[in-house]
Parts: sequence; structure tokens; C-alpha cells
Amino acid sequence: EYQWKGPFYFIQGADPQFGLIKSWTHGDTNNGDDEWGEEIKLAEQAVQAVNKLNPKPKFFVLCGDLVHGMPGSRWKKNQEKDLKDVLKNTDQDIPLVFVSGNHDIGNTPTRETIDDYCKNWGDDYFSFWVGGVFFLVLNSQLYFDSSECPELRQAQDAWLDEQLAVAANHKAKHIIVFQHIPLFLSKPDEDHDYFNLDKSVRQEIMEKFHKAGVGAVFAGHYHRNAGGSYKGLEMVVSSAIGCQLGQDTHGLRVVVVTEEKVVHRYYSLTELGSHGIEKELLDLLAEQ
Repeated sequence: EYQWKGPFYFIQGADPQFGLIKSWTHGDTNNGDDEWGEEIKLAEQAVQAVNKLNPKPKFFVLCGDLVHGMPGSRWKKNQEKDLKDVLKNTDQDIPLVFVSGNHDIGNTPTRETIDDYCKNWGDDYFSFWVGGVFFLVLNSQLYFDSSECPELRQAQDAWLDEQLAVAANHKAKHIIVFQHIPLFLSKPDEDHDYFNLDKSVRQEIMEKFHKAGVGAVFAGHYHRNAGGSYKGLEMVVSSAIGCQLGQDTHGLRVVVVTEEKVVHRYYSLTELGSHGIEKELLDLLAEQ
């Protein structure tokens, strides 16, 4: 869909992370994830809320940490099976887009952990068009620590340059990126920690995105809402469907794409499920 066809919207969710709530409460994030009943309920609530929306979103993207179990951990397979069982109930007309997170492929991913993810959930990086807008899904773990698979990082880098050239060629209305780890949480020059990318890598990516005209990067990982901007590039960090680490509610982000801009708002699952999208955003969709 290279051609602009008018405004549309999509839903962004992040970190359903089956297994984190119990392990976080118990203070044992390595082994305490043997229960995830609460996350199942929250994911079901998210799917029900999305299914009720009218008009339908163009797609529903999950920005990583699908489950809490790290590669090779005891409960991972069961967590994945349970998440798939919930997601199977998503309306058939709403495509699901998956982004890999650190819990999906490991903090230091290997070729094996990435292959395993791809067999289970689809490619770890890819691009797609919706009505003249170009979307890129990236594997941010390769930017976080690619020491075990440097060749895969190089392959993604080369691919990304090609894709940004494609977007320029087709004069994409907007270029939007999805990844798990945010480039930064609030300021482009903030210090590096667990929740953002290393400063040198970050600077390189931000500059590349800025030059290519990327308008927004949507991420998760932080389990809180945050964000900022760099030279017109907006960094949007969305809180989790699952375990909250801050003051936000379990929720989803509604993202409306018009010819001029990308407008978004975070809704709690309850709010989105009972009231749907507010009039202000629906009006944007109605403009032709």
C-alpha cells in the first residue's frame, strides 16, 4: 500500500510479559514466574477492548517482552502457549505485529535464541506499508548487546539502510519505527541504563532516523509511559499491558495517522474497553 488513502489508526501494546507480576511481587525475577493468571486476564481484556473498536484499527502491534521467561527457562514454552491462546481471539481482520524484546531472545541474544523466536513469532525485523505510511520493526537487542552474533547486527544495519532508501524512493507520508528498548526515556542525551540504549549507539541511530525523516519511534520495555524528542523525531515509550513498574495503568496506546501528523494517546484497558476512542481522535479519522 504505497498510496496515501486517508487517515487511519493502529493500536500499540507492550510487555504482556506473562510471569512478571508474581516474580516482581516476590522479589525473585529470575525464578518466581511460575504463575501468570493475572497476565492472562489482562491480555484477554486487551484483546476484548481492541475487538470492540469501531472503526477497526489497521493492526495491533506488541512491542516486545511477550512473556517473562528468558530463552531456555523453565516456564517459557507454557507462557508462550498461553499468550498465543489469548491472541488467537483477536478479530481476524486485525493483523498482529510482533516485536522481539529482551525476554523473548535474551539480554545477549544468540543466533539460536533469535531463530527460536522467529519460528515462534515471525521475523525479528521487517517492514510493511499501510496506506502510504512505511513501518519498520527492529530487533533492538542487536543494538543493546550483539556480542554473541555481531554478523546479525551488521545484517540488520545494512537492511535498515536499504529500507530507509526504499521509503525515500516511494515518498512515504510518514516513517514509523517499532522496537522494544527505547532510544531514550525523556532526553536524547540522558545517561545509559537498563531501560535505554547506549549513548554512542543511540546517537548514531537517532541521526540516521532524523536524516531519513522518521517521525516516531514506539517502544515498550520501561513498564511506564515516557518519551521525548530529538530534532523532530518523537520517542514514544508506552507502559505495559502486564506488570506496572510505575504509576501507570495496564493499557494500550491508540495511534492516529493523518496526512500531516501522528497523534497518540494512552488508554487504560478499562477505559478503552468501556468507552472506546474519544471523539477528538475519531474526528481526526473522519477528516478527508
